Amino acid sequence: MTTLIFGHKSPDTDSTGSPLIWEWFLNHTGTDAQAALLGEPNTEAAFMLERWSLDKPQIIDNVRDGQPCVIVDTNNPAELPENINDADIRAIIDHHKLVGGLETAGPIDITIRPLACTATIMHDLMGDHADHMPDKIKGAMLSCILSDTLEFRSPTTTDTDRALAEKLAGELGISIPDYAAEMFAAKSDVSAFSAAELLRMDSKEYEVGSVKFRVSVLETTSPKMVLDRQDEIMAAMSTVAGEDKVNEVLLFVVDILNEEATMLIPNDLSKRVAELSFGAKVDGNSVVLPGIMSRKKQIIPALKV
Repeated sequence: MTTLIFGHKSPDTDSTGSPLIWEWFLNHTGTDAQAALLGEPNTEAAFMLERWSLDKPQIIDNVRDGQPCVIVDTNNPAELPENINDADIRAIIDHHKLVGGLETAGPIDITIRPLACTATIMHDLMGDHADHMPDKIKGAMLSCILSDTLEFRSPTTTDTDRALAEKLAGELGISIPDYAAEMFAAKSDVSAFSAAELLRMDSKEYEVGSVKFRVSVLETTSPKMVLDRQDEIMAAMSTVAGEDKVNEVLLFVVDILNEEATMLIPNDLSKRVAELSFGAKVDGNSVVLPGIMSRKKQIIPALKV
């Protein structure tokens, strides 16, 4: 049976590219495998697919009992198909903290490393097979790294991520600053999306005590494009929270170039979170958090209620 490879819901560049990278590797080494997505890729991920002539993976919303699968870029059951614990999970490749809650039929390969990008981990796991990657897979790998590190601005960036990105760019004959600028321009164009879609575009569910959050991040080189819609977005926050069965939606608009985040403050709970978690002084319906770039390393670990 074909092994499915997928990442988290609301797929970003890493959760779109890494399944394709591992699909290539497994097929290259003799395992029948197919990449999948748990939703439509975001605008940056869609740009990557077009730029490197990669077919968009099939979109699935669940898996069958006993379906062989490899999970990448997450280990959180809340970000995976509802039936995931009845699938045949063969491996997990990830760079996030261990959440718990997944069950497997037997022992599996689990690789979770403190690197900025799943694709970086995959390159190491491939060993000498990585030398055989076609350019389009190298392009996907480079895209994943530049996206997750925000072109090395993110505090999650490691020397391993940077060195691999520079190696891949050299082999592909492209300029990292120029290509990253194209990627971030694609990511920043959110004009076609509704407020609710923006809140779910790059978001993860996280619980602090008994309070459930949807923690949403919009990384952009044009924060004004998002912040000009602030009233519309804040009005949608309570609707999205109710539909998604969480207590609160937290939105952080990350300004890639100025290396700061603007957190929207629609109510007293979000104000309390901003003040307790980040030591912020909140006077209005938004607050700027200097130096905050990473949900994984700076936002989620800091959340307090």
